[in-house]
Formats: sequence, C-alpha cells, structure tokens
Amino acid sequence: MSAVTDPAVLRPLRTLTWVVYALYAASFMLGLTALAAIIINYVKRPAVVGTVYASHFAWQIRTFWIGLAGMVIAMLTMVILIGWVIAALTLVWSVYRLVVGALRLMEDRPVAEGRFGLEA
Repeated sequence: MSAVTDPAVLRPLRTLTWVVYALYAASFMLGLTALAAIIINYVKRPAVVGTVYASHFAWQIRTFWIGLAGMVIAMLTMVILIGWVIAALTLVWSVYRLVVGALRLMEDRPVAEGRFGLEA
C-alpha cells in the first residue's frame, strides 16, 4: 500500500489531505479556495510520495484541472444554452470526485484511478 508507515509522518499528511479536500469543497461557495488547494497540492506533492495520500493528491489535482476545463467550456457555451448543462454536469462530477476521495481518505485507502475511483 505505502512505503512510509511511520505514524508521526503520516498523521500530518492525512490532516493536510483533509484540509485540501475541505478547500476544494469550500470553493463551491467561495471560489478562490480551490486556488489555495491546488497550490498546496503541487507544493506538498513531494511530501506524500510513497504514502497512501499520493493517490489522493493525484485525484485532487486531476479533479481541479478537469473541473476547471469543464467550467471554462460551460462559460464559453452559455450563450447557446448548452453551457448550463455542461456546468451542471461538471458540478455533479466534481462533487462526486470529492465525496469518493473523502470516503477513501476516511478509510485510509488510496483512491483508484479506475473507471469510477472505487476499484481499489
């Protein structure tokens, strides 16, 4: 599962991973917290290598970039009304990713990058 097993190392990384999930969740109301979350993801990514939290960081980063791309496409297509559908689908997809990630983190399990993230 993970090469690092020292609880003194893992505990703060677990807390940090929760903080990042919380920042992404808060971004649905506040917006800019996602920017803080992605910065933390990239700055602290080397610290989680070899831990169960590395998969969560990859999951969070992918969720951010794909979600951002979805919202940009949605905004560009709002005038032809399909943008509203794209925005709604992107929102649902992003919430799903955050919930799956948080549930896996609660179990101290990695997030699988399979079809639905539930394979691990």
